[in-house]
Amino acid sequence: MHKPAPEEAITSLHDLSAVDLIAGYRARQFSPSEVLEEVLAHVAVWEPHIKALYLLDPEGARATAKESTERWNNGKPIGALDGVPVTIKDNVATKGQPVPLGAASMPLVPAPKDAPPAARLREAGAIIFSKTTMPDYGMLSSGLSSFHPLTRNPWDISKNPGGSSAGAGAAGAAGYGPLHLGTDIGGSVRLPACWNGLFALKPSLGRVPVDPPYVGRVAGPMTRTVDDAALMMSVLSRPDRRDGMSLPAIEINWKALDKSPRKLRIGLMLDAGTGQALEKEVRDVAIKTAKAFESAGAVLTEVDGILTREMLDGLDHFWRARMWSDLSLLPPEQRAKALPYIYQWAETGAKLSGVDVVRGFNATMAIRAAAAKLFCEVDYVISPVSPVVNFPAEFAAPLNDPLKPFEHIAFTVPWNMSENPAASINGGYDKKGFPIGVQIVGRRFDDLGVLGMAKAFEGLRGPQKPWPNPPKK
Repeated sequence: MHKPAPEEAITSLHDLSAVDLIAGYRARQFSPSEVLEEVLAHVAVWEPHIKALYLLDPEGARATAKESTERWNNGKPIGALDGVPVTIKDNVATKGQPVPLGAASMPLVPAPKDAPPAARLREAGAIIFSKTTMPDYGMLSSGLSSFHPLTRNPWDISKNPGGSSAGAGAAGAAGYGPLHLGTDIGGSVRLPACWNGLFALKPSLGRVPVDPPYVGRVAGPMTRTVDDAALMMSVLSRPDRRDGMSLPAIEINWKALDKSPRKLRIGLMLDAGTGQALEKEVRDVAIKTAKAFESAGAVLTEVDGILTREMLDGLDHFWRARMWSDLSLLPPEQRAKALPYIYQWAETGAKLSGVDVVRGFNATMAIRAAAAKLFCEVDYVISPVSPVVNFPAEFAAPLNDPLKPFEHIAFTVPWNMSENPAASINGGYDKKGFPIGVQIVGRRFDDLGVLGMAKAFEGLRGPQKPWPNPPKK
């Protein structure tokens, strides 16, 4: 890796935040068409190395950018994201395009309409220029897929970008524009954000309408800055009646991010309760983050993790059975195209009893009760996101063992099941300069507070390393 020259960092339009792009359009410093061309040129240099994209559509994007440029020239933008380049994860439906879910076993059927997050982004004027990759059915924290090429981490292409929002994480770190939409059912925006140096918000369940809705599943922003995530949330959180689990529509001032940590009760969670052991460099970054909040006036207390072995195994059993239920509906020859790791993991679900599966699903309610009890005592929780700094690009998960698939999500998955908002933000680096994220968790529905805490940490954490550049040929 080499550091960019100062003038490169300042003048590259693909590196500008969405907030700065909108300001630049308003001041007529540059146009959406000019920005898109820089993004596409940058993608062309990076993409052969990291394989983050699916259905890249340069010509469609250029037509959208031209329309946006004309609107800005007339002083009539149609929304908060008019002219801002955006990528959307494979599993978020976009009209007329297939939704393979990262799996070669899925039939490629064009979606009849945009899913709610895609619809909101399009209505706001965003330029959706590509989808991004994901592993099979979103059930891996990896860039490994039976359908997509192997997605790699821009910070070190021998390493994994994480998942399941793998392409979104890699695209964000590589500078494929400022805004990337991912989904998260156990850590799938936070883990790739952690391993790619990004910010990501897993909103409270129902804050961002999705279709199809499911227990613990949310869509959320993956960006380089907290302000950009807040801007994206102002669009994504708008109501959509297709999601029967969505929250009532309320007006939230997503720009109101000034939040002082003073006198807030913060719980530092260094032991998830189960799962993989915490690597020292990850532990050190989490402690340093908590100490930064303490120095800003927060009241810091170490708290125990809320996850137990029984809970994590229960979720595993439930998800295995659910995955096998989906795969078993496919013809055998189609089913066999799934990633072998996923197939091996899922087929054991057929041997579980109905009682096993119900007991597994009941872990979600036990987690929810434990989270509610914890947040009677604290306002926010600081913890690691991942127990490990990184892992090889070719692995399906840090342990790469289908019999132990979820040991690395013990810090992230509880908040999906309890429905609490949780964010990943870069907290530091290992000795080789690889990013290490930290997690900020708030009470249910306190999405704005989590964003505010993350914004405060941006001012506390100190200088960040330059974003990675494409490998030299």
